[in-house]
Amino acid sequence: MKAIFDAKSLNHQDRAEMRRIFELWIKQAERGLLNVRIPKEMKPAQNLRGMHYHYRPEIFLQIYGRTDFRFPRERFDLRPGEMCIVPAGVPHGETVHADVDRPFRNLVVGFYNNTISLHFAYEAQPQHPDIETIEFFDAPNLDVFLTLTNSLVHAHGMQAPAREAVFKGMLLALLGLFRNIVETGTGNLNEDVGKIFQAKCIVREQFSNPDLRVQDIAAALGCSADYLSHLFHIETKERLTHYIQRIRIEGAILALGTTSLTVSEIAYSSGFADPAYFGRVFKQHKAMSPQEFRAQLDAQRTQREAQPKTVYANRVDFSPGTPQKKSVDIPPLVAS
Repeated sequence: MKAIFDAKSLNHQDRAEMRRIFELWIKQAERGLLNVRIPKEMKPAQNLRGMHYHYRPEIFLQIYGRTDFRFPRERFDLRPGEMCIVPAGVPHGETVHADVDRPFRNLVVGFYNNTISLHFAYEAQPQHPDIETIEFFDAPNLDVFLTLTNSLVHAHGMQAPAREAVFKGMLLALLGLFRNIVETGTGNLNEDVGKIFQAKCIVREQFSNPDLRVQDIAAALGCSADYLSHLFHIETKERLTHYIQRIRIEGAILALGTTSLTVSEIAYSSGFADPAYFGRVFKQHKAMSPQEFRAQLDAQRTQREAQPKTVYANRVDFSPGTPQKKSVDIPPLVAS
């Protein structure tokens, strides 16, 4: 389990470094020199050995050393001065390497509910990254960050004349927003609220682990299970055990709607050791079985496809539309 929970909050020096990094990346993007690496999109939410995934995208800015990223269909090294966006749901693994004269270091952006996390990572164990300093910033406009990030993922593989201009514009906007949040964000969550965010982070990182328990989370946060459970319930009005189950069910819902995995495979990838128990928990949350939920999604997609494609004032049109034939003007013959 990650040692995010041993990490320090940002100090003034850390914030100054973050500002410098975003300013440098913005200048590189303005000149068209910022190399952005984005893995090929694939079926999300697959539980693969040695890899993990997130419900929302994750962004890496490589400062020193390099990060060897592994994905189901490819792998690449992220070098100093480069940026990587890992789309939501894409499984990945990371191995880090220091430079000859500098230790490994990168800046990582994570997205949570109305919150953005920024942390510096270092090589905690040989080739294994961990969190050195971290801060959570209030982001009521989180949807703007997510829309830009997801749009960059889609534009990366775009084959269009204006692709470079579109990509560059969105990249500059996103980096500028990060630069602003470091400058203006308070990031001053109190210790107890910080524990709640950290607990949520653990759950979202580890939900596919069937052995994840409240006791493990509390031990990582340096408090008792009873204290953490009480604090979590007071702050969120939800029990931590229920939150763990809900996050697992959210992962299952994503997989049911976007993959062809069997219900049993989805159960295991969502942290349930027993598919039958998964079915009972799923029904408690959604009032239907996983099979019924998937059938409902399929029916909704079919219903949408059956709707009219165009609605006029006096009629509806179900056709997808065809180009209108143009009349060809034949110039008159001119006598020579």
